[in-house]
Parts: sequence; C-alpha cells; structure tokens
Amino acid sequence: MQFALNPENSEYFLIEVNPRVSRSSALASKASGYPIARVTAKIAMGMLLEEIPVAGGTAAIEPSLDYIVAKFPRFPFDKFTAAPNTLGTQMKATGEVMGIGSNLEECLLKSVRSLETGVNSFHLAKFDDWSTEDLLSYISEFRSDNVFAVFELLKRGVPVAEIHERTMITALFLESFLKIAKMEEKLAAAPGTLEVLHEAKKLGVSDRRISELWGIPETEIYAARKKAGITPVFRMVDTLHTGKYIAYLYSSYTGENDSRLTGKRKILVLGAGPIRIGQGVEFDYSTVHAVQTIGRNGFESIIINNNPETVSTDYTTADKLYFEPLTPEDVMAIVDFEQPEGVIASLGGQTAINLAEPLKARGVTIIGTDCDAIERAENRDSFEKILKSLDIPQPRGQAVTKIEDGLKAAAEIGYPVLVRPSFVLGGRAMQLVANEEQLKTYLKTAVEIDADKPVLVDKYIKGREVEVDAIFDGTDAFVPGIMELVERTGVHSGDSISVYPTFTVSDAVKQTILDYTKKLGKGIGIVGLYNIQFIVDESDRVYIIEVNPRSSRTVPFLSKATGFSLADIATEVILGRSLKDQGITDLYPAEKKRYYVKVPVFSFNKIKGLDAYLSPEMKSTGEAIGYDDKLNRALYKALQASGMKLTNYGTVFATIAKADREEALPLIRRFYNLGFNIVATDGTAYFLKDHGIRTHILKKISEGSDDIPEAIRKGRIAYVINTRDVGSMSAMTDGSMIRRLSTEFNVSIFTSLDTVRVLLDVLEETTLAISTIDAK
Repeated sequence: MQFALNPENSEYFLIEVNPRVSRSSALASKASGYPIARVTAKIAMGMLLEEIPVAGGTAAIEPSLDYIVAKFPRFPFDKFTAAPNTLGTQMKATGEVMGIGSNLEECLLKSVRSLETGVNSFHLAKFDDWSTEDLLSYISEFRSDNVFAVFELLKRGVPVAEIHERTMITALFLESFLKIAKMEEKLAAAPGTLEVLHEAKKLGVSDRRISELWGIPETEIYAARKKAGITPVFRMVDTLHTGKYIAYLYSSYTGENDSRLTGKRKILVLGAGPIRIGQGVEFDYSTVHAVQTIGRNGFESIIINNNPETVSTDYTTADKLYFEPLTPEDVMAIVDFEQPEGVIASLGGQTAINLAEPLKARGVTIIGTDCDAIERAENRDSFEKILKSLDIPQPRGQAVTKIEDGLKAAAEIGYPVLVRPSFVLGGRAMQLVANEEQLKTYLKTAVEIDADKPVLVDKYIKGREVEVDAIFDGTDAFVPGIMELVERTGVHSGDSISVYPTFTVSDAVKQTILDYTKKLGKGIGIVGLYNIQFIVDESDRVYIIEVNPRSSRTVPFLSKATGFSLADIATEVILGRSLKDQGITDLYPAEKKRYYVKVPVFSFNKIKGLDAYLSPEMKSTGEAIGYDDKLNRALYKALQASGMKLTNYGTVFATIAKADREEALPLIRRFYNLGFNIVATDGTAYFLKDHGIRTHILKKISEGSDDIPEAIRKGRIAYVINTRDVGSMSAMTDGSMIRRLSTEFNVSIFTSLDTVRVLLDVLEETTLAISTIDAK
C-alpha cells in the first residue's frame, strides 16, 4: 500500500493498493528480518499467522526495530549522461542499496557509499563550483542527485526551512544531513584528534572521507583506529525479540557485539552490490551457488552484500550474513573479527574484483583467482605480454594517458577505432570513433584521461563475436559451451542476442577458441571462473577482445543451457578440488542438440531522452531466454519473452546509412515480400525504388516536416530500422530524434541489421505466405 502524507498537518491519503508482493516487499523483508514472501505462501496454503514459525517465534508477532534502515535507489545516469536526470512518476532506478545503522546518519552514510558511484559521503565534487543560487534552482526539481546538492547548500549555511520549502524533504532528514556536514567541518578543523575521530565513526563517517578531510592515507586512519581500539561491533537484526540467535548482522560504533564466533573453518564471499547496467542479479546467482557449495564442503559460509533485492541477502542463504557496504574499510572490519581462511573475490562481479587488491594490501588471503592473475588480465601491458608469449592475436591497440598520444595512436592504427577507459564494466564510455575530430571530442568530454586512468585505443575489426565462460583449476580447463552473438562487433555483448550452441562457427574456429581458452587460463593464472570474448573475422581468424578473470553475466544462461552448474564447479576448484576430482575430464563436452537463445531487455521508454542506438556501451537492463529444437523457434520464444512486439503485418520505416544500404536491401525486400508497406527517408527511399521496391517517402524532421513524428505517434509504424555512419555521435541528428520518438511510443526499433535478419527469420517462419495461384 502507498500513502501520501500532508506535511503541514500529518493528514494521510491512500494512493494505491497492489494485491501482490512488490519491490518494496523484498526491502521490507530485509529491513525487518520478517520473510514476507515465505509467510504469504504459507497463508495461501491455508495456514494462520500464529501457525507459521519465524525466527524462534511466529509470524503473528509484529516486528519492532531498534535500528534504522535507509534504501537508496541506484540510477543509470552515470552511463546515460545525455539523458536528463529529472525524476517523476516513471521509475528510472535500475537497482537499490540498503544501509542499516544505529542512527539515521550512520544508515544514510552506509547507503550512499554502497551505491558504487565513486562517492563515500554526501560531498559531490560536481557542485563545488556552483553558485548558491544555481544550487537552489537545481533542487527545485526532483533529480537523481538532489541530496548531494542539498548537502552542499547546508554546508554553505542555507537554512533547513528554506531547503524544506523548495524540496518538501522532511526537516528531520535535512537536519541529519546538516549534522553530517557539521561533523565534517569539525573533522577538518581537528586533524588527527582521536576523540573527534571516534565521534565521527559513531555517526557513520567513512575512513576514506576522514582521510580526505585530514589529508592522510586511508590506511593510516585504519591503523590509528585499531591502535586506539576504535573498532565496530556487529549487532543482530532482531525484530521479533524471541531470544533466538540470528546470524544477520550490521556494524555499529555503539552498543554491544552480538555476532558469535564459531570454531569452524570459514570462507567469506564478496557480493555484487547494487544492480546496475552491466552488473545485474546474474552475479548474485554465482554468489548464492558459491555459499551453498562452501557449506557442502564443511566450511562456515559468510556473505557480505548490501542489495535488498538479492537472494544472497536472505539471512537463511549463508551461515552468516553481514549487510554492509562493499568497501575495503567495511569488509576489513568483518575480516578482522571473523578471521576467515580465505575471501572469494571472483564471484561478485567487478565490485568484488575491485576489492581484491586493497584487501590483499591489508593482509587478507584472496583464494581462487588472486590479485596477480587479476592484474595480468586487466592491466593492458601485462595482458599484451601474455598474449604475445602465447602467440594469441588481438586487435592492434595502445593504452594512452594523454590526448595527443591518443590521436597519434589512432592515426597509426587506422580508423575506425574502438576507444574505452581501462577497467570498465558494461562497456562504460566505450565508443566507435571514425575520425580524428570525433576522437578529440571523446577524449575531451567523455572520459577522464591521465597517468592513473589510461584510455584504450584499439583497431575496430568487423566480424562475428563469440563468447565463452570457462573454468580453470591450475592444470586443466573446462568450457561447457561456446556462445555466438547475433550482432557483429561494435555492439556490446550484453546488448547482443546470444545463441548456444553456435550456428555459423566452423569446427576449426571452435578448436582455436578452445586452445586459446586453455592457454589463457594457464597464462593468466586463473583458479575458478573466467570469461573470454573473441572476434572471428571474415577469414575465420580468431582475435581476443578481453578476458574477465571472474564470473560473468552469462554464467546463469550457460549453466541452464548446458546443464553444468558453473558457479558450483568453480567454487569446488577454488576450495582445492580439481576438475578431474569432480569427474570432469573433457575440455569441451558434446553440444546440446537444441538451441538456447538469450535476448536483451531494454528500458529505453522508461528514461526520456535516452538514445536507443546499440553501441559498445551496454544499455540493456535485463534478459530473457528461449529454447527449442529449431533455432528460429527458440529465437521467437526469446524475443516474445523479452517483450518485443512481433507483428507480421503493417509498415516498416527505414532510414539507412549509405554504407549499409547494399546490405539492407535484401532485408527490406524480405519485408516487402511478406506484405509489409515500406516507407523511408528520401535517400533510402530512392535507393530502394531504384532496386524495385515500392517505397513511400517521409520528409525529414530536419526539413521541418512532421511526417515521421506523426506516423510514429499515431501507431502507423510496426518496425523502425535505423542505422548510422560509424562513430556518429551527434545527439541532434534526425536519426537520434527518430530513435527517441520510437522508444517513447513503444515502436520496435532496430539499429543493427543483424538483429533485423534474425527478426525476419522468425517472421517468415510464423507468417502465412500469400501469392497468386499460378505463382512458381
């Protein structure tokens, strides 16, 4: 149920009732330790609340909290920088985090540093140089980063009442932000003072923020705290107060320690944090399977995670759950207390991998793929040396730390080039660039570039993309399946349709892929899961794009398609049990006889102003699977499941870049032969007419015509096919406006001809053909 509160007189209004569990049901369950879905299922079976056991009591006991919980949404605007970050009645968050604290300030600060957006407090450098007037104007609209602007205003002395009037944020919360701001001011004025340090820790201020305010390394803050005995206790999430011990814990610098140590050998697994584009709930799949395998091997399993939407943060999943931010400070507090035998960092996505090095530097034992192997895979120079020593080709490229070096490298390599920051997730800020002018724009505006943040410049190779998830145990490799991506290189693998088993890859190419996979597992030093992406060019030459030394998004898909539970097998390997000991002796088992298809799901219509063009920057927010004995049927099921409108009649609107028209011609002809009407912008229309396809011209938007917007708005278009020149980045082209209109009015749009080809295969199989009776 959702209510509205009149802040002037505490009058409540009912907004709506949803007769089902919701997103907030998971949040409420994790916040209270009360398993709403489980209780609901038992009620549906006819049980009464007092008959359902929960945490040593019954479901009839009302939860009572002695702590405070905050949920923060995780927005995708760090990836979609061109989209306005205004908020309204349409949900735009891709995920969320939760912080638990003894006071409001502590849980707010835990939440904000759990977001993994590069912040560790409510200070956002973006607003440092803004005028107070601009900030006041900015917060007058609902925006994704308003709380940071509000914090800056409070630091500047703007009264709580004035901010409340502009934002309608309850004064209680504003006063908490003000309390944090005053504490930061006090810290800045008293560097090195242990008394102030202890006061700040009780309020939830992170070591990293204190190190920034004091101008000394974070590790020195940690050492000073430990020496002075300023360390957290771990309090139990106990809301039914039945006296039963529940191993669901959060840290605090106040109160008594509730966490009980056991004499068992312990393994700690780092979770994946908030769901965002590039790192979704797929990673939680690996985490959950890992703790189950750890338990079966006689160890005590411990999870650290902060995402209320996940299975891993159900306190019954692992032996012990710590609901905490995934930062070196917060993880170290748990490691210092629990003293686990090892920490697994390779099953929680890039979040966990990024923690490996700082944890190792603090003396933590990382088991499975270690920091040296991670460095060899993710550091450009190290990786290139390994590829050279193994005689494995990769697209020609260079890591650069200056704009001039980037321009020089691209000129030597030859355009088009693929550019991206080093150490990225989900193709963050990755682009295809066609010329020097575009590269200059990219290097000046899209990324930070310096000695610590190199940018990779690679030759773009046109070809098929192929992907594997594999396991290496130090001696042997296991590749359960090879996946072929429908869209060619230049589209992020997470936004591509993925098919297992492959449908155009030769046995010789498969053998090369398997050879390279085994060599790379050994050369990098992988112990557990790793993911490799390959390019197969038009001459069947195989190149390496990248190796991810961790679990990947495709692990659940491949596990379900092949029947091999990769996360379980990999965890056994990490715990010291070889592939042979697990009965796995083949590098590549026999392929399945049916096809399994993974199709991305997009949320373009949720975020206004977002360009739907598929590129190296990942944009999908989910995926669906379909399988069948025939590839086209599997594709049909997966496309339907992804929510795509599959219409076998109507009008196709085509606006095709010159370079793509010859390739697009037979595809448009197939639509025409199926009975679709064809409309196009003038250049595309004249080309199609010259090749015998009846085409109606729609005048361009840039010519002042409303033909195209009108056709899209009124539902006259079934499919839009729009391609652009390589590297075209302008936000104000006709193409970008067409894509935005299409997503806004929920018209199926295709920016890759490979996806169109697949759609046609499906439509031709599901559409009754019509012809004259005497046709041959």
